[in-house]
Amino acid sequence: MYYVYFAKSLKNGKIYVGSTAKNPAVRVTEHNQGSNQWSTQNKPLKLIYHEKYACKSDATQREKFYKTGFGKKIKYAIIQAMDD
Repeated sequence: MYYVYFAKSLKNGKIYVGSTAKNPAVRVTEHNQGSNQWSTQNKPLKLIYHEKYACKSDATQREKFYKTGFGKKIKYAIIQAMDD
């Protein structure tokens, strides 16, 4: 399985979008250990959403979508709907 996930920075509220073959909770734990520059600057992170995909290309394509102008609107609509 492959996943697309949103992790929210508890430091500044920024949302990280990523894809992984690992369990998203495990991946966010790795981010909190400083696995990349963005994570180090914005940690701690909290997993707030994930989607499951059967193939890597679908997950990668969806991650890229969430990073586009329209995809960001959808991302924030998902997050807002979860807060309601």
